[in-house]
Amino acid sequence: MNTRTPITLCATLALFSCSSCNRNESLPNIVYVLADDLGYGDISCYGQKKFSTPNIDSLAQQGMLFRQHYAGCTVSAPSRSSLLTGLHTGHTPIRGNKEINPEGQWPLPAGSVTIAEVLKTKGYATGVFGKWGLGFVGTEGDPNMQGFDEFYGYNCQRMAHNYYPFYLWHNNTKVILTGNEGIKTGDYAPDKVNEAALKFIETNKDKPFFLMYTTNLPHAELFAKEEYMSKFRGKFDPEVNYAGIDSGNSFRIGGYGSQSYPHAAFAAMVTELDDYVGDLVARLKELGLEKNTIFVFTSDNGPHFEGGADPDYFNSNGEFTGYKRDLTEGGIRVPMMVKWPGKVANGSVSDHISAFWDVLPTFAEIAGADCPEGIDGISFLPALLGKKQKQHQYLYWEFHEEGAKTALRMGNWKAIRPDVNKVPQGDTKLYDLLSDKGETTDLASSYPEVVKKMEELMKQAHVKSETFPFSYETNAK
Repeated sequence: MNTRTPITLCATLALFSCSSCNRNESLPNIVYVLADDLGYGDISCYGQKKFSTPNIDSLAQQGMLFRQHYAGCTVSAPSRSSLLTGLHTGHTPIRGNKEINPEGQWPLPAGSVTIAEVLKTKGYATGVFGKWGLGFVGTEGDPNMQGFDEFYGYNCQRMAHNYYPFYLWHNNTKVILTGNEGIKTGDYAPDKVNEAALKFIETNKDKPFFLMYTTNLPHAELFAKEEYMSKFRGKFDPEVNYAGIDSGNSFRIGGYGSQSYPHAAFAAMVTELDDYVGDLVARLKELGLEKNTIFVFTSDNGPHFEGGADPDYFNSNGEFTGYKRDLTEGGIRVPMMVKWPGKVANGSVSDHISAFWDVLPTFAEIAGADCPEGIDGISFLPALLGKKQKQHQYLYWEFHEEGAKTALRMGNWKAIRPDVNKVPQGDTKLYDLLSDKGETTDLASSYPEVVKKMEELMKQAHVKSETFPFSYETNAK
């Protein structure tokens, strides 16, 4: 259990004012689309040249593009925990991809207060569609136990590696899909998730709603439907046989029609994702909801290598260094666009430094709800509205695999400790992001006073977790 002072749901909700469930026109709907392992450079408005994403680009054209937005972590579960709780990975309950057999991940504790719970106090209908990964059905981390009225998709993030699974979950009911995952025919899971999300919008059109759309695209396995593969097959590279690649998971990587064309498959998957975004926007327009809806698009971490993915070919991390599982910018800096008609200026660009833990206070301020006490986030609503914006003293990340790493950004300084569990702890590296976005030149020896200050902040930012301890903490005498 996290030793940070607990934020209990009962105590927190007592701070919130009650609200009628009748439609309040002053409350905007919120659609939050979270892609899976999509890099900063995988969207054409962020520089992708090999394929285009017109529907996602239109969000930036009709809203605001953020150039310095960060994921909660460099892998799925802790990144999502940070997003939902408003706490960075030195404080948030889930700090790693800790698996539970036979299915599911370590549950978000019952005492957590999530975005969904905050918005429900103001009468919002809440739904999450896609990948969860924060607690199996029936546990305290079940999405229905964390403020979501409806869940449809993959409860277990391991299962989300397969685009033709045997089943998905609708709340606590297992929904059997047709077809056979060995030959990749039948129900394509992202289509089913998209259908459920569109239905949620239709069902809740007469009340304010929060739709969290956590697609598993373009996470490995590399697989797309033939209608998308046909657009790219043979366009990028010669046929390469990636069948049978093992990424350390218990499922077959590749897919019928995709394993020989990994570049085509990746481009096809992102194109599918772009079309799903277009479906959501179209449904909002059809129902007359577009003008009163905030639409956010982002990704949970940097680009991946699993299943034959080739982020270097697509320049998926843009001008940055690193990938998923790195705490360099390529692993944690992510695209984010916010469209809010009449509120956010069309075609605007923001360099405000923000992170996933800022989303909860932002949505709370928009809805007029009180925030849980003690969170790390700062609302970026002023930045959205073109007003003076409060800044973070620092941003902090932990990654509990590969020997464990921590990182801290303070202004334009970025410090990375690459081997936290090393005793004595590994040397801290220091970069100036203003002049060195690729983090190629370590300046630690030239600025020892800056390193000392940032190491002190790292210590302050980390609260020991019994569930996700660093090994140096468990081995200490």
